Amino acid sequence: MSESVSLTVTGMKCGGCESNVSNKLKTLDGVQSVTASSKDKAVNVEFDADKTSLKAIAQAITEAGYTVIEDI
Repeated sequence: MSESVSLTVTGMKCGGCESNVSNKLKTLDGVQSVTASSKDKAVNVEFDADKTSLKAIAQAITEAGYTVIEDI
């Protein structure tokens, strides 16, 4: 089952940060697409909820060195 989520993420300052977040999330099984914007402080993720969870996505962003604002 495909789901989409938009998360507010702080700490991204440039295109390199956007790439770091995108690449980290793409390693998760079930993540279908990622769009990260340092300007908007947003990460949009389309994922298969049967293969990964919102909590796993937030954890991956945190492990990449950034902060997810939403309560997950």
